[in-house]
Amino acid sequence: MRILIDTNVLLDYILLREPFTQDAKKIIELCQKEILNGAMAAQSVADMFYILRKDIPVESRRRILLNLCDILHVESIDKAKLTRALRNQDFSDFEDCLQTECASTFKADYIITRNVRDYAGSEIPCLTPKDFCTLFETSGKEV
Repeated sequence: MRILIDTNVLLDYILLREPFTQDAKKIIELCQKEILNGAMAAQSVADMFYILRKDIPVESRRRILLNLCDILHVESIDKAKLTRALRNQDFSDFEDCLQTECASTFKADYIITRNVRDYAGSEIPCLTPKDFCTLFETSGKEV
C-alpha cells in the first residue's frame, strides 16, 4: 500500500505531540519495515526544518530529517505540480493542494493527515492516522 504522509503527522511523530504520537509512530514504523510504501512531499522537509527550529537544534533537525528521508520516499515539487496546484480552485490551502499533487504523482492509495476536511477537493482518499491504523488493523494486517 502506498501512502503520502502530511507534514502535520510527521511533526506529531517528531515532536511526540499527544494524543497523536502513537498512531504517527505506528505509520512511520510500518514504512520503516517496508510494510507500507510511504512518501512525503519535498516541501514537508523544508517546512519541518523551519518549524522545528524553535524546539530542536540545527544538527539534531538535520539528523531527524535525514532519517525520515531514509525511511520515506521524497516526492519532488516541480513546475508541473506547482502550476496544477495554482490552477486548482478546489483547495483553499495551496500547501494541501501541493500535497495532493505529490500524492497523485506517487500514486498514493491514501493521504494520511489530521486535517481531512482540508482535503475535500482531493481525488485521493484522506484518512486521519487513527482511522488509517484502524483500517490497516481490520484489513488483517497487524500494526
